[in-house]
Amino acid sequence: MAVCARLCGVGQSRRCRRRQRQNQEDQGSDSDMDEEEEERIVGQKQADVGGAGPRSTSLLDLPPELLVEIFSLLPGTALPNVALVCKKFRQILNTETIWRRRCMEEFGMREDLRKMEVGGVSSRDLYVKLLHPYRHILGLWQPDIGPYGGLLNVVVDGLFIIGWMYLPPHDPRVEDPMRRRPLFRIHMWESKKATVECMYGHKGPHKGDIQTVKKDEFSTKCNQTDHHRMPGGRQEEFRTWLEEEWGRTLEDIFHEHMQELILMKFIYTSQYDNCLTYRRIYLPPRLPSDLLQPGLFKGTYGSHGLEIVMLSFHGATARATKLTGDPNVPAGQLTLDVDLSRSVVLPDLERQRSIEELSRLVLGVHEEVQREAQQQAKGTSTAPEDAAEGACGGDSGAEEVEAGSGVCSESCQPGPSSSSSSPPDAQPFVLPLGVMARNEVYPRTCRKCFYGTGLIAGHGFTSPERTPGLFVLFDEDRFGFIWLELKSFSLYSRLTDHLAHAHAPNMERFEAMLRNMQSWTS
Repeated sequence: MAVCARLCGVGQSRRCRRRQRQNQEDQGSDSDMDEEEEERIVGQKQADVGGAGPRSTSLLDLPPELLVEIFSLLPGTALPNVALVCKKFRQILNTETIWRRRCMEEFGMREDLRKMEVGGVSSRDLYVKLLHPYRHILGLWQPDIGPYGGLLNVVVDGLFIIGWMYLPPHDPRVEDPMRRRPLFRIHMWESKKATVECMYGHKGPHKGDIQTVKKDEFSTKCNQTDHHRMPGGRQEEFRTWLEEEWGRTLEDIFHEHMQELILMKFIYTSQYDNCLTYRRIYLPPRLPSDLLQPGLFKGTYGSHGLEIVMLSFHGATARATKLTGDPNVPAGQLTLDVDLSRSVVLPDLERQRSIEELSRLVLGVHEEVQREAQQQAKGTSTAPEDAAEGACGGDSGAEEVEAGSGVCSESCQPGPSSSSSSPPDAQPFVLPLGVMARNEVYPRTCRKCFYGTGLIAGHGFTSPERTPGLFVLFDEDRFGFIWLELKSFSLYSRLTDHLAHAHAPNMERFEAMLRNMQSWTS
């Protein structure tokens, strides 16, 4: 504002020059010329050299087309302040070119703007009445639906702001693309003001509402819940919803998942008839030392179908946080905790088929971890020779490493940095006999394996405990986890959809978000 005022020749800057001249006169300045005379002479010299008139010192003297170009470079949030400077600026800010550029650069709109203008809606109205007021809900969100959670991405999609709910593929096809459906949309297509519509139900869009609860949190409400009803009543609604969600009929899965169906029916009959609250989440930032690109993965999880987890790295630890939950372990909980400093070298294929052999390797590391934790609790530390011995699997560790069945990485180096410098050679992999896998189509080679723990609990998240297991890295887009106690295998595949406005500004904000997620479901 001060710069604009000075360039326009109004405001505080003019008074400052007047006071400066007065002070010079009062102090008897020996200057041969005052400021105005100096500016006149400098301007005359410029005219003599360049053959042009005096140099302009005010933005008001610039041609309108140049001011339009300058204002187009400013962020939209700064333009209201520019309009307060003077009447000329306010008039120039009515130019569509300025607002069209803001819509394109800040919200990625392109050819859709022409359609809006043809329909009688200006780019300025679009920015001021739709894009700017609802910019705070763009991004990635988790709905507050009991233990089930979910994944919502709010984006500018064509001429609308749409909230897309992302759903995992049908069980057990983890490598299939994600399913998505619109929950709400906001537009100005039919009026001069933003209109919020609920998209749930079989009768088409209908009236809805969006309210900001607080920072990084908002809620939606349907104002016409009768649009969710079907002629056949609740039973037909639930059957239709079940077939869409699971890809199977009610009769196919009733006996296998009876308890789950009861709880899912409760969700269906309540979540869209009431106000739903969403909390902001971020995608994890990547660090140079990360074992692979962090992000979202979809995977099998026992008898609960497919889930969505967020894989992130924290030094020498990899963590998978549940974005979708179940009645046993709710969304927001840390489902996998992997120690990247404790590699496990798999034995040959014949011995890999033995669950006893795998248990011996992993439980050996687990006991070592517990022993170190007990020593730290007592205020003691492990001697260097003891630590080296434990990391290699006890007295026979060296022989095991040579035989390809130890609990140590190459040269026993902790942390992921040594493995991320160059891709390791693939090694054969096969699930042990007796380990249940919902998806029998899994990779037969892997890059590395690490000791980790998985979270299990009883119904209602009772008696939660961390149980040891094996984290298996197949490639950049797939990993797995063998739950020793459950004798089951979970396969995870990367979610490759582009999720706009979803990246965390920094690692501190991301870690704070993870802590908040666990508190939501505690």
